[in-house]
Amino acid sequence: MSPEAQTGPASRIADALREAITAGHLKPGEKLPTVRALADQYDVSRNTAVKAVAQLRSEGLIVTKYGSGAYVREAHPIRTLGPHRYARSRWADVTVEAHTDERHAGQAVIQQGHQKQEVNLVPADDRTAAALGIEPGTLVYERAREMSRDGQTTHTMTSYYRVDDVEGTPIVDPRPGIAGRGGGFQILTEKGLAPDEITEDLFARMPTVDEMALLELPPGEPVVELHRVTRTADGRVIEYARGVHAASRFVWSYTFKIPD
Repeated sequence: MSPEAQTGPASRIADALREAITAGHLKPGEKLPTVRALADQYDVSRNTAVKAVAQLRSEGLIVTKYGSGAYVREAHPIRTLGPHRYARSRWADVTVEAHTDERHAGQAVIQQGHQKQEVNLVPADDRTAAALGIEPGTLVYERAREMSRDGQTTHTMTSYYRVDDVEGTPIVDPRPGIAGRGGGFQILTEKGLAPDEITEDLFARMPTVDEMALLELPPGEPVVELHRVTRTADGRVIEYARGVHAASRFVWSYTFKIPD
């Protein structure tokens, strides 16, 4: 984009509205002036006002509702993700602590977590097979879950297991909620496959159309794709998982010693 375009009338309107949003003069959920009102206020064409609104929408500051108008985007509490979430004491815990602002500095609130899932036997794709140490096409259990907090879908997580490891356990139960009374890791522990080590890889990307709809993402917001490999103390992989997270609702935090 040229400097002229960045400093043109549409950008100047967007700048003013952005400042009003960040200063709190336009609050989350509040409706913006109509395109006609913006055009009259700034003495520009409606097309220019439309461009200003589109610029804010692409930045994720506002959402537009067909036939209703543009609204300041509602803020979502931010959950911190780190090694602590895998603590054995939390395997059966469905409540989470989140911060009330997007800078992760606001007051912490407790949110109730929920999940629903589908469980199927599927052929392992190349990546799943490599992670589990099996041949591609081998049947594995796929446990695909949608996670929500306070009624808002926040992320998905799909786990893959060798059939012999989970056959007949609550892990393959498709009913909503965590697996069994203690969660999947507790069930694996009872099977003699106690989780001991986890590797996570994170990738940022733009969402698919289906992901935008499921996570209710505004245009321009990326997702974070997580790949997780869980191993026993002797190095045996017992779960491979892939997750998709709304980027604005999570922060990943890790503290570790600097390696030599």
